[in-house]
Amino acid sequence: MTQTRFAHIEVDDGVYAPQDDSWLLCDALDKCDVVAGKRVLDICTGSGILAIEAALKGAREVVAYDISPAAVACASSNAERAGVDVDVRLGTLADARYAGPFDVVVSNPPYVPSDAPLEGTGPNRAWDAGANGRVVLDQLCELAPDLLAPGGTMLIVHSEFSDPPETVRRMKEVGFTARPIATRTVDFGPVMASYAERLEAAGLLEPGRREEELVVIRVDRS
Repeated sequence: MTQTRFAHIEVDDGVYAPQDDSWLLCDALDKCDVVAGKRVLDICTGSGILAIEAALKGAREVVAYDISPAAVACASSNAERAGVDVDVRLGTLADARYAGPFDVVVSNPPYVPSDAPLEGTGPNRAWDAGANGRVVLDQLCELAPDLLAPGGTMLIVHSEFSDPPETVRRMKEVGFTARPIATRTVDFGPVMASYAERLEAAGLLEPGRREEELVVIRVDRS
């Protein structure tokens, strides 16, 4: 997939810019071909790239949430630029829960292990996710039965450093099927490069290594 396909995406200051994890998740959404005629949620929407992709692929309704006012404004502008209808809302996972259930849920959540305080709505909230990188991922797992309608599909992108097998395990605990469907090894971007020494000190990263595996987990509810 090339970025020229997303010429409608512009990124405002303070908003997470689409990159390798975004492209991998978009590829997975394309290959799964599950959104046509469906009600779709994009949680942690950022620039709105996944929500817009779902709308362009024929979703019946697309709702997108982010905790950042800058991201909400950016995603709304990008949807308008793309000529699609996306209901972009300021809110949390808990807010999305009360708007559910949805037939399809997509998410590129924060997943970088970090000891930074999880406060405010600054750009770091797009990647910082607590000591194990799972603050938001664990919430997604906990709320999945409320977010996802029977017969629905959820696609979540992870870094290897945020323990993708834990998501598979937790989803299976509630009776869903879950498995990795796409992976890609990429060089560290600016965020991971800046965190590398701390990850090494925590024993999460081999000394000198500067790449990570991205993983998309597909979750299905029968």
